[in-house]
Amino acid sequence: MSEALDWNAQTIAEFRANDGKVGGVFEGAPIVLLHHRGRKSGREYVSPVMYLPDDTKPDIIYVFATRGGAPTNPDWYYNLTAAGDGRIERGTRAYRVTVREVPGAERDRIYAEQARRYAGFAEYERQTAGVRTIPVLELSPAGRE
Repeated sequence: MSEALDWNAQTIAEFRANDGKVGGVFEGAPIVLLHHRGRKSGREYVSPVMYLPDDTKPDIIYVFATRGGAPTNPDWYYNLTAAGDGRIERGTRAYRVTVREVPGAERDRIYAEQARRYAGFAEYERQTAGVRTIPVLELSPAGRE
């Protein structure tokens, strides 16, 4: 687990040092830092994730609970959906967001677009087929900090 924590810490530091840009596997990809509170522990967590901006409302973004194609959802998904809100760092901006799980055909359309842009997402969906449907969350601004 410490390897994943080290990787997250390095990605977060790089993100903040470079106005929201990182290299490595995320190079050139749109990244946000998700701030979420543990639903059991109450601790504050930060998770770097890729996102897709909405086509018509660029302040709305979509994040994907892929967990790298694992058979279970990531903890941040449960924390955000339980709270109904969170905070993100996007580029040099930080703001609160409300959380909505995207249902059915709308979810499928948004996920398909992300998979078209980034092939890894198609692979994650293939890995989870028959096990779980990867959730898509819509994050909308709830006010600036």
